[in-house]
Amino acid sequence: MVMGELAEQFDVAVLGAGPGGYVAAIRAAQLGKHVVVIDPAGIQGLGGVCLHAGCIPSKAIIYASTVASTLENAMALGFDVGKGCGKGAVDLKKLQEWKNNVVRKLDTGIAGLFTQLGVETITGKAFFQSSNRVGIEGEKASIHAVEFKKCIIATGGSPISLPGLAFDGSTVLSSAEALDLDFAPEEFVVVGGGYIGVELGTAFQRFGSRVTLIEFGERILPGLDPDLVAVVEQRIRAAGVKIVTKAKATGVEKKGKKLVVQVETANGKLEVSADKVLVAVGRKTDARALKLENTRVQLDEKGLIKVDAQGRTTDSSIFAVGDITPGPALAHKAYRQGKVAAEALAGLKSAFDNRCVPLVVFSSPELAVAGLGEAEARQKGRSVVVGKFPYSASGRALSVNRSEGFVKVVGDAKTHELLGVSIVGVQASNLISEASLAIECGALLEDVAHTIHPHPTLSEMIAEACEDALGECTHLPFKKGGKK
Repeated sequence: MVMGELAEQFDVAVLGAGPGGYVAAIRAAQLGKHVVVIDPAGIQGLGGVCLHAGCIPSKAIIYASTVASTLENAMALGFDVGKGCGKGAVDLKKLQEWKNNVVRKLDTGIAGLFTQLGVETITGKAFFQSSNRVGIEGEKASIHAVEFKKCIIATGGSPISLPGLAFDGSTVLSSAEALDLDFAPEEFVVVGGGYIGVELGTAFQRFGSRVTLIEFGERILPGLDPDLVAVVEQRIRAAGVKIVTKAKATGVEKKGKKLVVQVETANGKLEVSADKVLVAVGRKTDARALKLENTRVQLDEKGLIKVDAQGRTTDSSIFAVGDITPGPALAHKAYRQGKVAAEALAGLKSAFDNRCVPLVVFSSPELAVAGLGEAEARQKGRSVVVGKFPYSASGRALSVNRSEGFVKVVGDAKTHELLGVSIVGVQASNLISEASLAIECGALLEDVAHTIHPHPTLSEMIAEACEDALGECTHLPFKKGGKK
């Protein structure tokens, strides 16, 4: 590739077709820009890892495992579900067909929007030749260079492997390969107790696998409120998942028809039998592959691209969004960043000024967080007041036989500003949006507590927790010092 070659001209080039990239492309096209999206998978990969090997397929698999668990527990409600609805009853080949159909529908939907708006796609890997030009390499690349007025980098990340546990797609799997399994391994070892490991480990346990979860840290789901994590850990241990913490998986070898995972623990070495091994220890980005040295784009100490509130890099022609920028690597954060970047390059006064980015773990039960946790609020020097309301005191939770978990709110003791909400329990993923909206709007504890919530619903618990923080909850023992 030489700089003198002719290149196709576009207003905006978007590198990557994941959540940040395809949303940015659509929004820029809505604003009248001629847009091209360059991605190694091209039109076949619209939606990126999130749609094809992450968020959507994992939640489809998790939902199916939840159905299996519901059927297994239905006898408690008086149902005779038959002997064929327990663990191992699901036909995972049919489940994979259904999951893949869900992915296809969403992929087709994005492609339809691209067609409607005139967004073009090029299959290949892009790398910068200058601040206004990228080269494209790949066997399917029909165009070898693109010149642009503005560019949005949205290249996402990839799974991290471990020494001695390199991905081979057959025995040692990344989350992408695990999501394509059409059978439940008899023995399934999951290395990594973060949200991916917990979610998929729990799902396959419900499908009938004997699951061992190996976590390097002191507990699973590190970084999250220990009170919430304790509920999840207790549940999955009771379901039969074996959890080994303070442990390091160092290698795997074949012994007969089985795999053996070598693990180092504080009490010595351990060997764990497996049929499949999932390594889920996080994801990484690789900005070096973009050849940013040919631009004025700067990286931070973690190798992530420095951006301002509009997603603009230190090169005025180039924006960046999603996992390759600082902050939590979450699809919904990338969605928002993509819209902001597209609007900013079109001249609109748009900025990523959100007060909180909610986090959800689709474990059993679900766990969700918005805003500051109690410890984080105290570390920031805030005077804190805490309110909690248990699922076991909720009429709706009891009526659907889902009474484990609680809602926890954190407020400023002086101003009563709502600082954060944490939920562990059924439907936490849906409930957290009310909390996000309240925090985004600068709501007070009183604003949420005095908002009428329909009864009986799970959402009432957020108001009840705020009432508890204020000392005026009527469905819990009265707090001394509360309002009279």
